[in-house]
Amino acid sequence: MAYWLMKSEPDETSFDDVLAAPGRTVSWFGVRNYQARNFMRDAMSVGDGVLFYHSSCAVPGVAGIAEVASGPYPDATQFDPSSPYHDPKATSAHPRWISVDVRAVEGGRYLTLAEMRSVPALGDMVLLQKGSRLSVSPVTAGQWNAIVALLREGQR
Repeated sequence: MAYWLMKSEPDETSFDDVLAAPGRTVSWFGVRNYQARNFMRDAMSVGDGVLFYHSSCAVPGVAGIAEVASGPYPDATQFDPSSPYHDPKATSAHPRWISVDVRAVEGGRYLTLAEMRSVPALGDMVLLQKGSRLSVSPVTAGQWNAIVALLREGQR
């Protein structure tokens, strides 16, 4: 099992949106970075853990725990000329971008980016590295365990 941090702008898809979706599952679409795409296409497996991260908002942070719920498939937004994610070079015969489905597993308290920066066990996390802008990044088992413990603080 692998672990991932996946960023979503909450104005587009929030963790609450995923919790409210049928089957608590949404398509992860709009990734337009080759390294992030390659993680989704080549390294993710159904059942992998996902830290659902809210980005590009007033207080970025981890909003909940999810899991990869499907294998990779072509991202339909690349073919839609009305989509902000349209890619005119993509064709159905040769798609350039992929999606995976993500299923909400559990909520918890909101773990802010500022708090994450103060946790020594997270010091080498990809998200916290200077200049890191990947929308999908790997998380180590130790980082996963530290974050999940923080998300569950105060819950019984």
